[in-house]
Amino acid sequence: MLIALAYFVSGCDYGRMKDQDSVRTYKSEMPEPVEGTIPVNGGIAILKSEDPSKVRNPLVSSPEILERGRTAYGYFCAMCHGSKFDGNGTVGQSFSPLPTDLRSAYVQDQTDGVLFCRISLGYKRHPPLASTVDENDRWAIITYIRSLNKG
Repeated sequence: MLIALAYFVSGCDYGRMKDQDSVRTYKSEMPEPVEGTIPVNGGIAILKSEDPSKVRNPLVSSPEILERGRTAYGYFCAMCHGSKFDGNGTVGQSFSPLPTDLRSAYVQDQTDGVLFCRISLGYKRHPPLASTVDENDRWAIITYIRSLNKG
């Protein structure tokens, strides 16, 4: 038994394992990015400095845009806001209060720009989705949400 234990212990180099980069990833130095690769103006920076009520939806409602919005809603929104848009999605059920009912006057009375900013940058418990959802998909989702009370 002692021979087997000695054979096992001698076959593993624990000292070398501790010095692996994967064990100490927090000590890794990140390379400096090439100048110009990280936007310092434009993009989301403009959205943060703009008056949300003045931001306009660049998409015109059409069957294709509504379908794109419906699809994107299914991927990114339905788990919280639900298939009936009432905030009673699979994940949304665990929140108290429930996520906002997207058919409500509270949502429908907001401008497209305000909705876009809240979806993009986050609002209260709503997570920021600017880095997760494509910009045109966010606009298509808003167009789709606008169509909910029209049918």
